[in-house]
Amino acid sequence: MTSSIITGTGSYIPEIKKENKKFLDNRFLNADGTEISSENEIIIEKFKGITGIEERRYADAKYNTSDLGFFAAQKAIEDANINPEELDYIILAHNFGDVKSAAIQSDILPSLATRVKYRLGIENPNCVAYDILFGCPGWVEGVIQAQAFIKAGIASKVLVIGAETLSRVVDKHDRDSMIYSDGAGACIVEKNDGQDSGILSHATQTFAKEEAYHLFFGNSFDKNEDPDVRYIKMHGRKIYEFALTNVPLAMKSALDKSGIPIEEVKKVFIHQANEKMDEAIIKRFFRLYKTPVPEGVMPMSIHKLGNSSVATVPTLLDLVLKGNVENQEVHKGEVIILASVGAGMNINAIVYRY
Repeated sequence: MTSSIITGTGSYIPEIKKENKKFLDNRFLNADGTEISSENEIIIEKFKGITGIEERRYADAKYNTSDLGFFAAQKAIEDANINPEELDYIILAHNFGDVKSAAIQSDILPSLATRVKYRLGIENPNCVAYDILFGCPGWVEGVIQAQAFIKAGIASKVLVIGAETLSRVVDKHDRDSMIYSDGAGACIVEKNDGQDSGILSHATQTFAKEEAYHLFFGNSFDKNEDPDVRYIKMHGRKIYEFALTNVPLAMKSALDKSGIPIEEVKKVFIHQANEKMDEAIIKRFFRLYKTPVPEGVMPMSIHKLGNSSVATVPTLLDLVLKGNVENQEVHKGEVIILASVGAGMNINAIVYRY
């Protein structure tokens, strides 16, 4: 039986820290452009209480999203100890392309995956490089696609990257701008014959009837800003309610397909979107099996790294596997779940045995 395993991981965490206190001088506005009555200290304190975010990372102005993806890819290739010329595919998940610092245009020509292949110096034309736009679940979906290529017999080694520079598409007058950050994570997915490890099952869904525009591009809350410039916007309450209802069910679907009992799930690596939301999702997931939430089952990185969209899950996985998250580790043979939710609205989950 052919399975797909992750043989190497890597991440790039930008060096520029932006603590919550650095938003004290921001002029936060309501969606209609009116002033928010609360002082910034209160706004920031409430924000931290809900999201858990204390600080986030921003990329240096000299680096773009594809650069961050390249840095993470290098580390994953080194960790897997493979020759990059042997890669059959490079799949890069992002949402906004390369947005230069202080610019307003997204650059996706050529694709970011092609740019990473160029930076890696890969000469093999049979190494196919392409991007996917799938919201925050993009990297998880890239891993699912890598498995499909391997099971189909058309690939044996795939590089999957999630990279983003959200700090360059946020409206500084929108309180939600404090959520977003920059970063990149990557992994190598390889063919693994006859081993009882790797990807056991997965589930993916797109809800678009009423949910398609829960996340969208919109104008600044400051009505004096250029009306032709757009920023990332979201209907936070709708996303929260959607995620709590649907993500646990998708995770259950994936786990039930695997045939693995809930008691064997040791870690859930979930998209780092909002601490309170993630905690509620995990509680509902285990409640579906009438099982209490195991202590330490949900590693978190959002407190210091914020929400870097497609980069959150691979970065968190890399940090835990490398021993860089306190009191968190994964042992050989343990079952974990990778799960995400985001623009689309898209949801996915992977059940994986190490």
